[in-house]
Amino acid sequence: MNGTTDGAREAQWLKWRSVAELYHAYFTGLILTVVTRRGTADAAEFVFRVFRRQQQERFLPGLEKLGLSHLPPAVAAAQYHYLSNWIGGVHVEYMYENDRKAWIRYPPPRWIWKGTAICGVPGEVSRAMLRGWHANNGAALGDLRLGFVCTKQSVDGQDGLEGYYCEYDHPLEIDQRMVFARHLEAPLFDPAAAPALPVASWPKPRLEKAYRNYAMEYVRTAAPVMVQVFGPEDAGYLLHLTGKLIGMQYFDEIARGLSGSRGSAKEFTAFLQTLFGAQDEVAEISESEGAFEMRQQSWKLMADVGDCHPACARVLEGLFQGLAAGCGRHIPVHLKPSAGGKPPFVWSIG
Repeated sequence: MNGTTDGAREAQWLKWRSVAELYHAYFTGLILTVVTRRGTADAAEFVFRVFRRQQQERFLPGLEKLGLSHLPPAVAAAQYHYLSNWIGGVHVEYMYENDRKAWIRYPPPRWIWKGTAICGVPGEVSRAMLRGWHANNGAALGDLRLGFVCTKQSVDGQDGLEGYYCEYDHPLEIDQRMVFARHLEAPLFDPAAAPALPVASWPKPRLEKAYRNYAMEYVRTAAPVMVQVFGPEDAGYLLHLTGKLIGMQYFDEIARGLSGSRGSAKEFTAFLQTLFGAQDEVAEISESEGAFEMRQQSWKLMADVGDCHPACARVLEGLFQGLAAGCGRHIPVHLKPSAGGKPPFVWSIG
């Protein structure tokens, strides 16, 4: 009995990891789409807005959730990045120097620029990520003496992204809160000295779901930011194009974890139903003369996003069309018009 239960759990966790891989790829692909279609400056602005929004929404609640709020600002900020990214499967290191100086390092391979994607990321885009999040932690904590010093960037050909949080003796102006010191080198990482999550409050099932949610959160943030920065028409095009490209490229990889297979509209509908379940969504299916209709009751990813524009649904439309193309030839997928562009969404397949 235990063996059966354990097997079911492992299968569920594999599905969650497949979902994480899909959304991870989508977010990285979205940045590259903006770089190649809109240029470096627009991509940097987009990345800055995404990471600043996440920082404002997640940093302080995350400190509480991870039990770090009592620590000195530099240490709390660095440990937050270490633990929160570790939960998401990011390779990351933390090195304490003193209560006013703590290092964070993302060694290769970089999670966010997976595989060959790193070759397409300008340094300005990577800097925008740091400006959006790392540079604002002091302001969020109410301590304007806290800044971030970047010593390396992977996209510039250095062996990782690294830097340290530093509490200065004086308040910092906005342009002083993130600076560079390329002549410095981070201390060596000692895993034994790194913080760890309390096992009692972070059991394996919670960690596995958090791993999935970590990747999904980037898309939850990025889609409305895309619409606000570029407008519904341009944003919708970029969101849809990225989804279609990523879906086509990743179907086989995602299908393995979801026990899906290539085939016709029937196989794709079964795959999509499993994908919905792995995202905690519910979809009702009906069939007529070899064509299928799926009624998606909700879109939990965007359910509490106050500025979610109907154009954000182009994420799903692009992904599903791309995944369908990866599943088999000539499997049409269409999203029928919905009231205000909100769920329930009705998908016609085949």
